[in-house]
Amino acid sequence: MKKTDEEIDDMREEYDVSKMAGVVRGKYADRYKEGTNIIKLDPDVAQAFPSEKSVNDALRLLVSTAKSATKRTS
Repeated sequence: MKKTDEEIDDMREEYDVSKMAGVVRGKYADRYKEGTNIIKLDPDVAQAFPSEKSVNDALRLLVSTAKSATKRTS
C-alpha cells in the first residue's frame, strides 16, 4: 500500500522552510568541506583559557616540550 503525500508530509506548518527569513541553503558547506576539528573542553580546563589563541599557544608549547624531551632521551 502506497502512502499518500499527506501521510508522508508530517512536518508541521510552523516549520515551513520557505517562510523562514534569512535561511541560506549550504551556508556552512564550504567550511564543512575544509573539515573541522571541534574539541569540547571540560569546564575546569576551559576556565584556564580565555581564548582560542591561548589554547593553541599552550598546546604548541606542550608539543614543543614533548619533542624536546623525546630528542634528549633518544
